[in-house]
Amino acid sequence: MSMLIKRTNNNEITITVSSSVDSFGLQRLIDYVKYLEATAKSKAKQSDIDKLADEVNASWWTKNRKRFIK
Repeated sequence: MSMLIKRTNNNEITITVSSSVDSFGLQRLIDYVKYLEATAKSKAKQSDIDKLADEVNASWWTKNRKRFIK
């Protein structure tokens, strides 16, 4: 099994892996890289992100609790 990592002229990185690589694990890695790319210039603090996540989860639960508790 071999892996090739190549930096292109247009500021991109190409990674080639064998088809035997687990696609689920590879997708998780890709998702993480997308997250890093999306948050690279963020100035948000982790405490602000945690607070927002708590608010979203509470709102979702309020709207959906009847589906789970009968």
